[in-house]
Amino acid sequence: MKFILYAVIALASFSSFAQETINAMFYNLLNFPESTPAGRSIILRNILTDFEPDLFMVCELRNEGGADDILNTSLNYNTANFARTDFVANQSGTPGLQQLLFYREDKFLLESSDILLTPIRDINKYVLKLNTLDQASDPILIYIYVAHLKSSQGSSNENLRLQMVNEFTADLENLDANSFVLFAGDFNVYESAEPAYQEIIDESNAIIMVDPINTPGNWHNNDTYQDIHTQSTRLGSGPYGGASGGLDDRFDFITISENVLTNPKLKYIPQSYKAFGNNANCFNLSISNESCIGQYDQTLRNQLYSMSDHLPVVMKMETNKEFILQNQDVSFIENIIINNTLVTDNLLFKLKNSSFDKISIHLFNVLGQKIKTVTSYNNEMTEISTSDLKSGFYYLMSDELNGVQKILKI
Repeated sequence: MKFILYAVIALASFSSFAQETINAMFYNLLNFPESTPAGRSIILRNILTDFEPDLFMVCELRNEGGADDILNTSLNYNTANFARTDFVANQSGTPGLQQLLFYREDKFLLESSDILLTPIRDINKYVLKLNTLDQASDPILIYIYVAHLKSSQGSSNENLRLQMVNEFTADLENLDANSFVLFAGDFNVYESAEPAYQEIIDESNAIIMVDPINTPGNWHNNDTYQDIHTQSTRLGSGPYGGASGGLDDRFDFITISENVLTNPKLKYIPQSYKAFGNNANCFNLSISNESCIGQYDQTLRNQLYSMSDHLPVVMKMETNKEFILQNQDVSFIENIIINNTLVTDNLLFKLKNSSFDKISIHLFNVLGQKIKTVTSYNNEMTEISTSDLKSGFYYLMSDELNGVQKILKI
């Protein structure tokens, strides 16, 4: 029996170091919260529920009230996992629309925020650290830049977009060459040959940036690229405003440093980059058009139509590091909510919505020895004192439920 327990714990230890997933989304929110319809924070909540981003990067945010509305209504309506960076009015000219980052604070720690000045709008720079068990000895930092480049066609606008991007690529020279970088935004570029886009992916930059889907071409009004178009979600501008003309442009991007393609500490998951809501059959149509059937259902596409004239872009990354989880809705044990997997004096957890009125929970050490046993009642918080335990890894198991949860006592 002890051998079986030891084998299960060893397997759990291996499994707990399996890949953790990070969901990233960029979204042009269209003059939020000023534009119609009313209640867009609720619409946004429904959209986010379909993807559940860990990193939520936005542009066209009008004010701090809008930032709070997104945080409290769209993201934290039934949880307290999300935080946001400080809203600072545009410093690169007349205050107006701004960028911002929302993030899961159980997965990330905000190290710093800064602003790059440009001829048009700020580029917002954020440094996050993965909230991992070994962050003290092996910190994983992500440098996140969020931009909204100059809009419209014409050589003068292309030049302004290039000037803005030059500020980003110049700042890369201040980073360690092995840094993990995301550069996301509404880039407003019409084709891959445009100077701003070429500057982003220029291999002579201090840190090489790549487009995860590597799909060069003339994206504008070209049905060859209809699966990656992000603007406009609306055939006509009424009644909600914004751009019209249907889906025929790829304006919205998340680009990544080249090392994110291969480094197991932070790695892009192939095929995960999407124009969210685009079923690849909506060229020059509204995203809500009933003929645009596919993976993204009608309800979601109606919400995307109402929310903005842009679609979000999304992608997923993974890390071989283990997060310090807090206030999670799931753990490796079914129906168990773990308050924190990094403990000092006590371990708190709850049996949630179980078919059992009560269960037995056991705490084992790495040798498979049972250290403690407690009874946990359905939908009630349970506490195990860990103040008397030595530092190291321990494992929770239940007689009645499947799964093993690893805990680190410090």
